[in-house]
Amino acid sequence: MKLAQFDYPLPESLIASHPSPSREGSRLMVIDRSNGKIEHRQFSEIDLYLKPTDLLVFNNSKVIPSRLTSRNGEFEVLLIEESSPNHWITLMRPGRKAPIGKTIDFDPHPAFQKQGVAPIRAEVLRVLPQGERVLRFFGDLALEAFGEIPLPPYILKKREQESEARIDSEDHERYQTVYAQKPGSVAAPTAGLHFTPERIARFPHAFVTLHVGIGTFRPVKTENIESHVMHEEYFEIPEDLLEKTKKADRVIAVGTTSVRVLESAATLEAQTGRTKIFIYPPYEFQQVDAMITNFHLPKSTLLMLVSAFGGTELIRRAYEEAIREKYRFFSYGDAMLIV
Repeated sequence: MKLAQFDYPLPESLIASHPSPSREGSRLMVIDRSNGKIEHRQFSEIDLYLKPTDLLVFNNSKVIPSRLTSRNGEFEVLLIEESSPNHWITLMRPGRKAPIGKTIDFDPHPAFQKQGVAPIRAEVLRVLPQGERVLRFFGDLALEAFGEIPLPPYILKKREQESEARIDSEDHERYQTVYAQKPGSVAAPTAGLHFTPERIARFPHAFVTLHVGIGTFRPVKTENIESHVMHEEYFEIPEDLLEKTKKADRVIAVGTTSVRVLESAATLEAQTGRTKIFIYPPYEFQQVDAMITNFHLPKSTLLMLVSAFGGTELIRRAYEEAIREKYRFFSYGDAMLIV
């Protein structure tokens, strides 16, 4: 399939730069694959479409404060994964100024400076084939002391255009699911941002883990999408998942990251592993019966995954309707339920 098939024009005004006033305050588009029907609801009405025999599967990965800025502001570093102690695979901007051997200094946030946390230095050890750089940090990199929440670039860009602060106090709570437990993601599993503990408790549920890395959000640059290669991401399936799925009439994946875990494993027995699964049309889903997701970027692997599940034409029509109805898009935006 061609990359252009997953493009669409989005008015910049529909990109959500802040979350809704409450977690359940977003809108909800409901898509029925059996008849092509599209309904418009509020997320707080999702119970109308869920049954006591459903199993909701959430990704409990926790976003880490993985964006660092160097002492002089010359470099912005996104920590992707700690490959070994004090060694991190990173994305750096501007990469052209960071050759092998370059050293970079980072200062802790002012509050941590007052607590006596010392600056830290890093050295560029390697440049990987797709441009990522491996940094070795000399000393203890306490992420809370040096990093900030890694909001997506399109949110930061829009806030800058509107002369707003890059990060505000609500981001630390709202760009994290209420059930986040296992640190490791550099982007939030955003479908879960809509859920409150009270809503989760109403239905049978289970947790898997997928640490969101560049495999999830790296753009597709090949004209033929089949040529795109995903980066590996770490996942875990717990002991109780298989038994819970056996008891469920429907397995409802909350977010594309949960989908990727469920569809990566040959069985749902307890395991850990790494996945580079790339789901695009046509794909036959083995484990997932329904999906809750957000609205995704044009030409993204996430839009391809959703199109594989809902059908390319139906999802295209749904996005066109979402734009007409002025839904809010992307990480802090509205939700979609596909049944």
